[in-house]
Amino acid sequence: MPESPALANEPGYLQGLNPPQREAVLTTEGPVLVLAGAGTGKTAALTARLAHLIATRKAWPSQILAVTFTNKAAREMRERVGNLSGGALEGMPWLGTFHSVAARMLRSHAELVGLQSNFTILDTDDQLRVLKQQIQAANLDEKRWPARQLAGLIDRWKNRGWTPAQVDAGESEGFAAGRGAELYAAYQQRLKTLNACDFGDLLLHMLVIFRKHADVLGTYRDRFRYILVDEYQDTNQGQYDWLRLLAEPRRNLCVVGDDDQSIYSWRGAEVANILRFEKDFPGAKLIRLEQNYRSTSHILAAADGLIAHNAGRLGKTLWTEAGDGEKVRVIGIWDGPEEARRVGEDLETLRRDGRAIDEAAILVRAQFQTREFEERFIAIGLPYQIIGGFRFYERAEIRDAIAYLRLIRSPADDLAFERIVNTPKRGLGDKAVATIHQRARFGQEPLLVAGAQLIDSDELTPQARRSLGNFVALLGRWREMADSLPHPELARIVLEESGYTAMLQADRSAEAAGRLENLAELTRAMEEYESLGAFLEHVSLVMDNDDARPGEKVTIMTIHAAKGLEFDTVFLPGWEEGVFPSQRSLDEGGLASLEEERRLAYVAITRARRRCTILHAANRRIYGQWTSSIPSRFLAELPGGHIEEETTMTGGESLWRAQWSERADPFAHLGPAQAMRASTRGPGWQRAARGNFNPEPQRIIEARASAVSLGNQGRTDLALGQRVFHGKFGYGTIAAIEGNKLEIDFEKAGRKKVLDSFVSAP
Repeated sequence: MPESPALANEPGYLQGLNPPQREAVLTTEGPVLVLAGAGTGKTAALTARLAHLIATRKAWPSQILAVTFTNKAAREMRERVGNLSGGALEGMPWLGTFHSVAARMLRSHAELVGLQSNFTILDTDDQLRVLKQQIQAANLDEKRWPARQLAGLIDRWKNRGWTPAQVDAGESEGFAAGRGAELYAAYQQRLKTLNACDFGDLLLHMLVIFRKHADVLGTYRDRFRYILVDEYQDTNQGQYDWLRLLAEPRRNLCVVGDDDQSIYSWRGAEVANILRFEKDFPGAKLIRLEQNYRSTSHILAAADGLIAHNAGRLGKTLWTEAGDGEKVRVIGIWDGPEEARRVGEDLETLRRDGRAIDEAAILVRAQFQTREFEERFIAIGLPYQIIGGFRFYERAEIRDAIAYLRLIRSPADDLAFERIVNTPKRGLGDKAVATIHQRARFGQEPLLVAGAQLIDSDELTPQARRSLGNFVALLGRWREMADSLPHPELARIVLEESGYTAMLQADRSAEAAGRLENLAELTRAMEEYESLGAFLEHVSLVMDNDDARPGEKVTIMTIHAAKGLEFDTVFLPGWEEGVFPSQRSLDEGGLASLEEERRLAYVAITRARRRCTILHAANRRIYGQWTSSIPSRFLAELPGGHIEEETTMTGGESLWRAQWSERADPFAHLGPAQAMRASTRGPGWQRAARGNFNPEPQRIIEARASAVSLGNQGRTDLALGQRVFHGKFGYGTIAAIEGNKLEIDFEKAGRKKVLDSFVSAP
């Protein structure tokens, strides 16, 4: 039972806390789950709890284990507790990240897992180097079975708390026809020889020690009288097992988290850990923090209405004393460029009204979405910053692609040659490149010319000569193609034939798919320029944009990177099926991924303090053709009383409005597996699955699908000056044609943009 909140001479750390926060601080004994919604002051409650345990002498600082996920969070917690305790906090050695705490433990017991106490912790590059050695030793083709893919598998296994012996045949099948576990074992043995471990080993080794050496586990159980965990919804299986072992038998474990903000499954996080806490710790106290100190009522209600569609959650309802505020704006626009223009206009309006644009953020689902915003802001002189990543044209894969294009256009571009001569790997190592440099200096010639001269010489190994010869031949072929092919098509061919696309496709890391999306966005960007030279000149001007100049800047970042942050004004672009929710996530994870995508949408909305604007486009340009987009299913789940709908579209308006009118889940009558199949299969299957459930929106989806299925090449039966009929705007004359996109002078409605699938020839 919690102690009485009415304490005489109430300590400072309790002042300003609301009743649930006070309960979280004062309920010190037994398992406690603090379910803390977005912006509900969970850090204040957690640090006050730490201060209370120390101030009341329930434990010395050295007897409290407090773990977080980032060094920044650990530093902030240490500083806050120190301030609440009346000075700098000393003697609290077990406050830190999971990895830092586990590393400290392992230094004391390294010999129990075959290491010395001065073991080295490998970074990612060193880890990949060791794995490449194991792949080569196993006589495997590293191009077919890349080290990065194996590293991802091993990291996943370690997140689950699995040693090589615990990896079953089914899991092992994921690499080199069943040799994954074998290579994992060889890698672990090699690390012991090197007296090294990777980050995953820090926790895994301690799990092994705890399970095999009861005396060591008993020592730590005796030491830690209280355990506190921040962001518990982000724990993986290994971290869960580690905590559960340490928490027995006292069970004085307090975890703080929000099941609705579990968005890191791709890093191994298991939302089930927080959902089953009360089952795993019978008699646990559940305390809900629901008073939000960040956002207005309309924003919170919109977020709550959306997340309520998730089945896997404990449930809570956020509320605030900040007033209703503005409704969440949901704006339908015509296409991606208009989306960037509209956000730019709104930001300029904020500035004219005297509001700080550094309190505004654009949160995107995928990094490729940033490109159009960056270019628009540069064009209008609006300062911006990219947080948690590089600006679009500074990303490694974009620089590599542009280097290929620069070398095609200018064979004397030595900087471009150096960048891509061995990217992807062609067997041209440092020695071969040094030989090319030496020949170029001797003959006062560009590197490409010098390399071509070395192809028939004995100065390079036979393998290097073959690789260099193929590279030079490809460049010559591409240069000839540049005279006849559109430059965006040339770029796609270069990325394919160079092996660059295949390199990223073979990379199974979480970042690889995003890098492929960025390259696709690059080729889309090229379509806006009349020639390769014009595009490369544009890139040079963009790269010269001074991102370091002082002053206010609007922030652009992914939603994942924005977790834990807040802004007065938030723009959420790209809320369309396939973009958000991500089609890749749905394809790979089914219903579980759909719920995580919805949690990500919840996180996005709750970053806003005062204003939140969601945008979706009717069309996206993909590989040079306009494709009709379906509004995100999440828009239909927003409660109507808390949103304000607006459209800037001049055609097809009735489609998205009609679809939004369906405010219920169209797959509610199906089981989870059926619902996921219905939501990711074609329109015909969806219609059959629905039965008699409100068929009108389905016809709309089918109309959009029909527009896409035409191939987006444009109808051959339409021509400039032709008279056509549109179901909404009536009769008109075609004034312009771009692919499957028409501009029509309507007799009564004026000039409008529409897709050709929505008109007929009378």
